[in-house]
Amino acid sequence: MIFHASMPARNPQHVAQFIAQLWDGFAAPFPSFPDSWMAVAGDERGTIIETYPHDRVITPGTSDESFAPGAAATPAQYSAFHMAIATRMSAEEVYALGEQEGWRTIRCTRGDNFFDVIEVWVENTTMIEVLTSDMQVQYQSFATPANFRAFAAAAAASAATATHSA
Repeated sequence: MIFHASMPARNPQHVAQFIAQLWDGFAAPFPSFPDSWMAVAGDERGTIIETYPHDRVITPGTSDESFAPGAAATPAQYSAFHMAIATRMSAEEVYALGEQEGWRTIRCTRGDNFFDVIEVWVENTTMIEVLTSDMQVQYQSFATPANFRAFAAAAAASAATATHSA
């Protein structure tokens, strides 16, 4: 189970406030990383998403020290980072919130009709998959250990076939 995650943002405060709206939670400064904010779900697990300035990195600490905020770096426009989060909002409310921001917001089906998500492209650079209540039911029906094992086995078999064919 993921309790918290961090993501890059051009405007960490604004992105944290957006995510907090999806959760009916709240946003606040995140004191452990300079100029960062956090979206707090307000749930029993203490779920938060930290939003860090997009031009900063996390670096390993030294000796007994934990991670350290790193110096500014050249930010990428896009990355492979994404996450799926739940919301109590309706799909229409999620679309309206994304469109209000001017961010690409679109419903998509994952896999071979495994489950649906609403892709919200935060700041039009970073994807968050938002799952409404009905989408959460679909996801949880698909996302079982047995299904993931079968999914992985099929991918491995496909890769082995491609390797032998080459």
